[in-house]
Amino acid sequence: MMMTSTFRRHAAKGFTLIELLIVVIIIAILAAIAIPQFANTSGDAQEAALDANLNTMRSAIELYRVQHRNTYPSANTAAGTTAAACTAAGGTPGAGAVNTEAAFTEQLTGFSNAAGETCTVRVQASGLSLGPYLAAIPAEQITNPPSRAVAIISTGAQNQAPAAATGGYQFDNRSGRIVMNSNAVGRRGAAYSTY
Repeated sequence: MMMTSTFRRHAAKGFTLIELLIVVIIIAILAAIAIPQFANTSGDAQEAALDANLNTMRSAIELYRVQHRNTYPSANTAAGTTAAACTAAGGTPGAGAVNTEAAFTEQLTGFSNAAGETCTVRVQASGLSLGPYLAAIPAEQITNPPSRAVAIISTGAQNQAPAAATGGYQFDNRSGRIVMNSNAVGRRGAAYSTY
Protein backbone atom coordinates (compact mmCIF):
# COMPACT_ATOMS: atom_id res chain seq x y z
CA MET A 1 0.00 0.00 0.00
CA MET A 2 2.75 2.30 0.79
CA MET A 3 4.31 1.83 -2.55
CA THR A 4 1.26 2.73 -4.56
CA SER A 5 0.85 6.02 -2.77
CA THR A 6 4.37 7.12 -3.54
CA PHE A 7 3.89 6.45 -7.24
CA ARG A 8 0.68 8.44 -7.45
CA ARG A 9 0.90 11.58 -9.45
CA HIS A 10 -0.24 14.76 -7.87
CA ALA A 11 -2.94 16.61 -9.79
CA ALA A 12 -1.73 19.77 -11.54
CA LYS A 13 -2.86 22.93 -9.77
CA GLY A 14 -4.21 25.88 -11.79
CA PHE A 15 -7.26 27.17 -13.62
CA THR A 16 -9.05 25.41 -16.40
CA LEU A 17 -9.62 27.05 -19.74
CA ILE A 18 -13.35 27.38 -18.98
CA GLU A 19 -12.65 29.22 -15.72
CA LEU A 20 -10.30 31.63 -17.47
CA LEU A 21 -12.84 32.33 -20.23
CA ILE A 22 -15.55 33.07 -17.66
CA VAL A 23 -13.28 35.59 -15.91
CA VAL A 24 -12.39 37.27 -19.22
CA ILE A 25 -16.08 37.51 -20.18
CA ILE A 26 -16.96 39.09 -16.81
CA ILE A 27 -14.16 41.67 -17.19
CA ALA A 28 -15.34 42.50 -20.72
CA ILE A 29 -18.92 43.04 -19.50
CA LEU A 30 -17.73 45.34 -16.69
CA ALA A 31 -15.57 47.31 -19.14
CA ALA A 32 -18.49 47.70 -21.54
CA ILE A 33 -20.52 49.22 -18.71
CA ALA A 34 -17.79 51.44 -17.26
CA ILE A 35 -16.13 52.95 -20.36
CA PRO A 36 -19.17 54.98 -21.52
CA GLN A 37 -19.47 56.41 -18.01
CA PHE A 38 -15.89 57.68 -18.15
CA ALA A 39 -16.48 59.15 -21.61
CA ASN A 40 -19.35 61.25 -20.22
CA THR A 41 -17.23 62.71 -17.43
CA SER A 42 -15.06 64.63 -19.90
CA GLY A 43 -18.05 66.50 -21.33
CA ASP A 44 -19.44 67.11 -17.84
CA ALA A 45 -16.08 68.53 -16.71
CA GLN A 46 -15.93 70.87 -19.72
CA GLU A 47 -19.41 72.21 -18.98
CA ALA A 48 -18.57 72.63 -15.28
CA ALA A 49 -15.45 74.60 -16.31
CA LEU A 50 -17.60 76.76 -18.61
CA ASP A 51 -20.00 77.50 -15.74
CA ALA A 52 -17.13 78.38 -13.40
CA ASN A 53 -15.39 80.61 -15.97
CA LEU A 54 -18.61 82.45 -16.80
CA ASN A 55 -19.36 83.02 -13.11
CA THR A 56 -15.84 84.34 -12.52
CA MET A 57 -16.08 86.72 -15.47
CA ARG A 58 -19.58 87.87 -14.49
CA SER A 59 -18.30 88.76 -11.02
CA ALA A 60 -15.30 90.61 -12.46
CA ILE A 61 -17.48 92.50 -14.95
CA GLU A 62 -19.90 93.55 -12.22
CA LEU A 63 -17.08 94.76 -9.96
CA TYR A 64 -15.62 96.71 -12.89
CA ARG A 65 -19.03 98.33 -13.53
CA VAL A 66 -19.41 99.37 -9.88
CA GLN A 67 -15.95 101.00 -9.82
CA HIS A 68 -16.23 102.66 -13.26
CA ARG A 69 -19.26 104.93 -13.07
CA ASN A 70 -21.79 102.26 -14.04
CA THR A 71 -19.93 101.54 -17.32
CA TYR A 72 -19.08 98.05 -18.55
CA PRO A 73 -15.69 97.00 -19.97
CA SER A 74 -15.13 97.98 -23.63
CA ALA A 75 -17.81 100.69 -23.51
CA ASN A 76 -14.94 103.21 -23.16
CA THR A 77 -11.49 103.25 -24.69
CA ALA A 78 -8.61 101.75 -22.73
CA ALA A 79 -6.26 104.41 -24.15
CA GLY A 80 -6.14 107.93 -22.84
CA THR A 81 -4.37 110.81 -21.20
CA THR A 82 -2.58 108.62 -18.64
CA ALA A 83 -0.34 106.94 -21.25
CA ALA A 84 2.70 109.14 -20.45
CA ALA A 85 2.46 108.47 -16.72
CA CYS A 86 2.04 104.73 -17.39
CA THR A 87 5.10 104.61 -19.64
CA ALA A 88 7.15 106.67 -17.14
CA ALA A 89 6.27 104.13 -14.43
CA GLY A 90 7.56 101.29 -16.64
CA GLY A 91 4.18 100.04 -17.78
CA THR A 92 2.44 99.60 -21.09
CA PRO A 93 -0.61 101.82 -21.62
CA GLY A 94 -3.84 100.39 -22.96
CA ALA A 95 -4.59 100.78 -26.66
CA GLY A 96 -8.01 99.15 -27.02
CA ALA A 97 -10.63 101.24 -28.76
CA VAL A 98 -14.29 101.47 -27.75
CA ASN A 99 -16.34 98.31 -28.45
CA THR A 100 -13.31 96.07 -29.06
CA GLU A 101 -12.06 92.84 -27.58
CA ALA A 102 -8.73 94.58 -26.82
CA ALA A 103 -10.44 97.18 -24.60
CA PHE A 104 -12.45 94.45 -22.83
CA THR A 105 -9.31 92.42 -22.11
CA GLU A 106 -7.16 95.40 -21.08
CA GLN A 107 -9.83 96.82 -18.79
CA LEU A 108 -10.39 93.52 -16.95
CA THR A 109 -6.75 92.39 -16.74
CA GLY A 110 -4.93 95.70 -16.22
CA PHE A 111 -4.90 98.56 -13.75
CA SER A 112 -7.37 101.29 -14.66
CA ASN A 113 -8.78 104.63 -13.62
CA ALA A 114 -12.47 105.49 -13.29
CA ALA A 115 -12.60 106.48 -16.98
CA GLY A 116 -11.40 103.03 -18.10
CA GLU A 117 -7.90 104.04 -19.21
CA THR A 118 -5.49 101.17 -18.48
CA CYS A 119 -1.88 100.37 -17.69
CA THR A 120 0.00 97.15 -16.96
CA VAL A 121 1.35 98.63 -13.70
CA ARG A 122 -0.29 100.56 -10.87
CA VAL A 123 0.23 104.32 -11.18
CA GLN A 124 -1.40 105.84 -8.12
CA ALA A 125 -0.68 109.46 -9.12
CA SER A 126 -2.67 109.08 -12.36
CA GLY A 127 -5.55 107.27 -10.70
CA LEU A 128 -4.63 103.94 -12.31
CA SER A 129 -5.32 102.10 -9.06
CA LEU A 130 -8.46 100.09 -9.88
CA GLY A 131 -8.25 96.44 -10.88
CA PRO A 132 -7.03 94.18 -12.23
CA TYR A 133 -10.17 92.06 -12.03
CA LEU A 134 -8.83 88.95 -13.78
CA ALA A 135 -5.32 87.60 -14.32
CA ALA A 136 -6.35 86.64 -17.87
CA ILE A 137 -9.51 85.97 -19.82
CA PRO A 138 -10.18 82.28 -19.10
CA ALA A 139 -10.26 79.89 -22.03
CA GLU A 140 -13.64 78.48 -22.98
CA GLN A 141 -13.01 74.72 -22.99
CA ILE A 142 -15.97 73.46 -25.04
CA THR A 143 -14.66 74.28 -28.51
CA ASN A 144 -11.56 72.69 -29.92
CA PRO A 145 -9.12 74.40 -29.72
CA PRO A 146 -10.21 76.31 -26.59
CA SER A 147 -10.89 79.97 -27.28
CA ARG A 148 -10.37 83.18 -25.29
CA ALA A 149 -11.93 85.35 -28.01
CA VAL A 150 -14.59 87.83 -26.90
CA ALA A 151 -17.09 89.13 -29.45
CA ILE A 152 -18.32 92.55 -28.33
CA ILE A 153 -21.96 93.43 -29.01
CA SER A 154 -22.63 97.17 -28.86
CA THR A 155 -25.38 97.68 -31.44
CA GLY A 156 -28.64 96.03 -32.36
CA ALA A 157 -30.87 94.21 -29.93
CA GLN A 158 -29.55 93.81 -26.40
CA ASN A 159 -28.68 90.33 -25.19
CA GLN A 160 -29.01 88.78 -28.63
CA ALA A 161 -28.28 85.07 -28.91
CA PRO A 162 -25.21 83.96 -30.85
CA ALA A 163 -25.94 83.16 -34.50
CA ALA A 164 -23.36 80.38 -34.88
CA ALA A 165 -21.24 77.94 -32.89
CA THR A 166 -18.16 80.15 -33.05
CA GLY A 167 -16.76 79.53 -29.57
CA GLY A 168 -15.19 81.93 -27.13
CA TYR A 169 -17.46 84.46 -25.46
CA GLN A 170 -20.04 87.04 -26.47
CA PHE A 171 -20.27 90.19 -24.35
CA ASP A 172 -22.95 92.89 -24.59
CA ASN A 173 -21.32 96.04 -23.19
CA ARG A 174 -24.68 97.75 -22.77
CA SER A 175 -26.22 95.16 -20.43
CA GLY A 176 -23.10 93.41 -19.10
CA ARG A 177 -24.30 90.01 -20.27
CA ILE A 178 -21.55 87.53 -21.10
CA VAL A 179 -22.28 84.08 -22.54
CA MET A 180 -20.52 81.44 -24.57
CA ASN A 181 -20.51 82.53 -28.22
CA SER A 182 -22.29 79.43 -29.49
CA ASN A 183 -25.77 78.40 -30.52
CA ALA A 184 -24.82 74.72 -30.14
CA VAL A 185 -26.74 72.61 -27.64
CA GLY A 186 -24.93 71.29 -24.58
CA ARG A 187 -25.36 68.13 -22.55
CA ARG A 188 -28.17 69.74 -20.52
CA GLY A 189 -30.27 70.04 -23.66
CA ALA A 190 -29.98 73.85 -23.70
CA ALA A 191 -27.88 76.13 -25.88
CA TYR A 192 -24.45 76.93 -24.44
CA SER A 193 -25.39 80.62 -24.65
CA THR A 194 -27.92 80.05 -21.84
CA TYR A 195 -25.40 78.73 -19.32
